[in-house]
Amino acid sequence: MQLIKGDRGGMLSMSDDSVMMKQVQATHAPDGREVDVAPLLHLVEDILNRATLQVEPPLLAGQAHAEMEEKNHQISYSIVLDALSYVIDRISCEIAYKALGGADAHGTTMTILETLTSFQWDAKLVMTLAAFALHYGEFWLLAQIYSSNQLAKSMAILKQLPTILEHSGPLKPRFDALNKLIKNILEVTRSVVKFKELPPSYISQDVPALSAAMAHVPAAVYWTVRAIVACANQITLLTTMGHEYALTTTESWELSTLEHKLTNIHEHMRKELATCHQHIDEKRSLEEYKMLVDMFEMIHIDNMKVLKSLIYSKDDMQPLVDGSTKRRVSIEVLRRKNVLLLISDLNISNDELAILEQIYNETTRLDSQYEVIWIPVVDPSIVWTEAMHKQFETLQSTMPWYTVSHPSVIEKAVVRYIREKWHFRNKAILVVLDPQGRVVSPNAIHMMWIWGSNAFPFTSLREESLWREEAWRLELLVNGIDPMILNWIKDGKYIFLYGGDDVEWVRKFTNTARAVAVASRIPLEMAYVGKSTKKELVRRVLATITVEKLSYFWQDPTMIWFFWTRLESMLFSKIQQGKLDDHDPMMLEIKKLLSYDKEGGWAVLSKGSNIISNGHGNTVLTTLVEYDLWKEEIPVKGFDLAYDDHHKKVHGVTYPCCRFEFPNTAGRIPEGMKCPECHRYMEKYTTFLCCHDEGHPTASPFRGEL
Repeated sequence: MQLIKGDRGGMLSMSDDSVMMKQVQATHAPDGREVDVAPLLHLVEDILNRATLQVEPPLLAGQAHAEMEEKNHQISYSIVLDALSYVIDRISCEIAYKALGGADAHGTTMTILETLTSFQWDAKLVMTLAAFALHYGEFWLLAQIYSSNQLAKSMAILKQLPTILEHSGPLKPRFDALNKLIKNILEVTRSVVKFKELPPSYISQDVPALSAAMAHVPAAVYWTVRAIVACANQITLLTTMGHEYALTTTESWELSTLEHKLTNIHEHMRKELATCHQHIDEKRSLEEYKMLVDMFEMIHIDNMKVLKSLIYSKDDMQPLVDGSTKRRVSIEVLRRKNVLLLISDLNISNDELAILEQIYNETTRLDSQYEVIWIPVVDPSIVWTEAMHKQFETLQSTMPWYTVSHPSVIEKAVVRYIREKWHFRNKAILVVLDPQGRVVSPNAIHMMWIWGSNAFPFTSLREESLWREEAWRLELLVNGIDPMILNWIKDGKYIFLYGGDDVEWVRKFTNTARAVAVASRIPLEMAYVGKSTKKELVRRVLATITVEKLSYFWQDPTMIWFFWTRLESMLFSKIQQGKLDDHDPMMLEIKKLLSYDKEGGWAVLSKGSNIISNGHGNTVLTTLVEYDLWKEEIPVKGFDLAYDDHHKKVHGVTYPCCRFEFPNTAGRIPEGMKCPECHRYMEKYTTFLCCHDEGHPTASPFRGEL
């Protein structure tokens, strides 16, 4: 009782006293020796995790170590204990002696720290904990085996263990309090050791996060040693005074106060440790990122080094799943092959996958040396959930090509490289690597959408060649989507391809166009292709067209999606090719169509394959309404030229506003763009837009104005 009476005031008055910490610091004079305390801590943890009342679950349930592999650890234990066993025994005796002598806990703690003056802080703490484990482990070892071992029984009687265990019920609150405190002691000790184990090549004392943390280590060590002393006192007094020694209110207060103190210390150190690890991760990630940058500038004999750096560099598992067999395979299956890296988040659409699969099947028939790998990119800062896991597994199960076994396989540095060098945001890209791992196309997905398997072998040179062979014709806009329109083209008919979301404009435009066709005696077909956004409004327009039989239209929403995806891909392909502005007439026409889509309706008029005019809804409708003003020119110029000349006059009077919207998900966004109408540089804005009917904010590739 002298222990408690003599210490209570000290507990209160010195808990945060700078004078006390100066005393603690004065005991610290390390001689430079480095002690690997990890094996000793592992041994101590095992002892404390197994030492508890048999009627209760093991201490720290759920955190218990697996069975120790004695052969693997024996050498490490021997080396550490040969050097430290004398000091550990001395501390163990010191704790027991001071407890029996009634010394106060602060004094005992300071004596221990003075004994360990030449050791580092982590070694002081682990050695003190080892000294406690000797007593505590012996106590519970005898308690667990005394009924089946005569030697243990005799020793247990000397320590009054049978009597103590007979009264285990009343003593349970005391042991519960000890268990809680020991749990906190272990947690703080682990944290102190983890700070010491931080790699100096990535973090040093001049880093604020670590210097701030290390400034708190002396206080953490002091209070943890003091808690160890309190636990040891309880066991010593229990075995010397017997079960009749009751836990007083003062003692309960001391244990709960220490438990609260260590809980706060551990939480504070946990946050500091997390900050340090974040610093290390960032520095290591930067180093790995620079290595990736350098690697792609080197020449390699095959693609293995590149693929392992991108996907998984270790040899401890098979990181890929074969889409055909659904079995795990090694990266070796891709050696010296052309590899298409399909990079996306978990929101890649079924429409995209269906078309990609069709092209993949056609490509593998063309050349078996081409393989696709899906690399799922998930923001590392987002907590991985069960819903995300199911979404990933669902996507993976549908893919016929190779896939990465799990998004966590992809390192942060790789994600950064993909975003910064390959301009991936959230929209899927397709990076093509040749058999030596060189990038032969930074994103082949645009040419896939435009030309399908005709884009094979999906290199930038092939993309450039395809554009040289291409012309501004109706097949470019609808090829691979609708055979009906291709038949109209073959028949040489006049064709209005039109879109928009204004029902009144659609009704007036189609009726007027039909009347002009009848008056001019030309064979005219019309096809409604919807709009890149506002799906609900498009559905309403489709319903009106159906009821009133205004024109032909695409009933399958996938066809509308693919039309706009291809048109937008043409823009991005041109941007990727560096053909952004006036010098490319085809680029101007693509930009006009995409811009008109943002501002009402539009219509493209062609005769067969030849596109006559590409106009905004207002100018096209005005041209048709004013038919009487140019119909006399038809016999002289022909319908094509008469229509186009008048449309240019109307267009020259009222230029429609032009607008482009690039989302952050679009990847390669140009720094500036010229207007396709007046050729001046367009003003740039930032737009926040939410289209509720899209279902997903990246469903349309255009968000944010230019």
